[in-house]
Amino acid sequence: MKIKKICIVGLGYVGLPLAIAFGIKRHVIGFDTNIERINQLKSGLDTTLEVTAEEISNSFNLSFTNDIDEIKDCSIYIITVPTPIDSQKKPDLDSLVKASESVGLVLSKGDIVIYESTVYPGATEELCIPILQKKSKLIFNQDFYCGYSPERINPGDKEHRLVDIKKITSGSTPEIADEVDKLYNEIILAGTYKADSIIIAEAAKVIENTQRDVNIALINELALIFNKLGIDTQSVLEAASTKWNFLNFSPGLVGGHCIGVDPYYLTYKAIDVGYNPKIILAGRNLNDKMGSYVFDQVIRLMNKKSIVIEGSNILIMGLTFKENCPDIRNTRVVDIVEKFKESKCNVDVYDPWVDKKEAFEEYQIQAINAPIADNYDAIILAVGHEQFKKLSSQRIKSFAKKNHVLYDIKYVFKKDEVDGRL
Repeated sequence: MKIKKICIVGLGYVGLPLAIAFGIKRHVIGFDTNIERINQLKSGLDTTLEVTAEEISNSFNLSFTNDIDEIKDCSIYIITVPTPIDSQKKPDLDSLVKASESVGLVLSKGDIVIYESTVYPGATEELCIPILQKKSKLIFNQDFYCGYSPERINPGDKEHRLVDIKKITSGSTPEIADEVDKLYNEIILAGTYKADSIIIAEAAKVIENTQRDVNIALINELALIFNKLGIDTQSVLEAASTKWNFLNFSPGLVGGHCIGVDPYYLTYKAIDVGYNPKIILAGRNLNDKMGSYVFDQVIRLMNKKSIVIEGSNILIMGLTFKENCPDIRNTRVVDIVEKFKESKCNVDVYDPWVDKKEAFEEYQIQAINAPIADNYDAIILAVGHEQFKKLSSQRIKSFAKKNHVLYDIKYVFKKDEVDGRL
């Protein structure tokens, strides 16, 4: 039997590792509309830092293109485009719609389209499949078929990579479900789990990060309470975690393309079918306000030290949504930046992981090359990058004026080394 050729649509944090893994086993075309991204990958450069140039070159059967005509002879299309939220915190499915339209134009009889992008339960069948039918003029589950296998990539995590994470699979018929499951088993060392249906697989994905979000919201609320009580949150958590079944979560800013986004996909669909999700939205609302809370705490500490707020110099260390990766999608550090700018402070953002051009285009933040010595009235350690952890508190304080505030969001330093922390 002829081995089917695969097209990966979207070559970001999710699509590229997938394309490389399959490219060792089968002929694969990586498709992306971003010509700059395609040219970078052809030269062996991955700006997401998820894969190395060596890994790209070792995927012998992989090629890259932005030309839709070059993907017509593929038989399996895997769509991995981003699904963010808009300014109203509603699902933004523009990229998913466009990707479905493009694939629909090249779809042939017998082809399979597999979606990996995070969506609300039902989106594949309600939104994507009608587009595929309209553009291809083919009949679903007769001429072409669909599957859903949610991405579980953890950006920046070198221990839990694509092949090491169990993969949920599903298909639009029992036979296609088997084929999709068999396909992913070619590359996933951790194995697969075949869900009962596409909508079950969609729901399973969207609750993974919803669960994490709600748990982090609880810890963030505890941090707010403990601050009122004048006790250190981390000390409380360390004591509580001595029980075997205590869940290990830490307070902090909750951003990124998954945890800060996925719950809104679920709540959108819940409201659409007539249910008002109270706990999930309450957790989301609390987490979204943590940047403002950090700002308020730093201002309070500055006032205690008689530091004039307006015109003060603020250093924020870290911009990415998590440590040790260049991903700035939906980072909530920007909330802190904006609050200080609104207070007419001079704000420097330093992050060795960040692409400065991307930071400016996305958030109008001009990241600096290095902090200035003896310059800052307040320093906020916002992201726990390894580069920051290797610096002593004294070294970081050398960037500050004699009278200053050092606030540690990520518990990098001991409580007696900083003026405040969550």
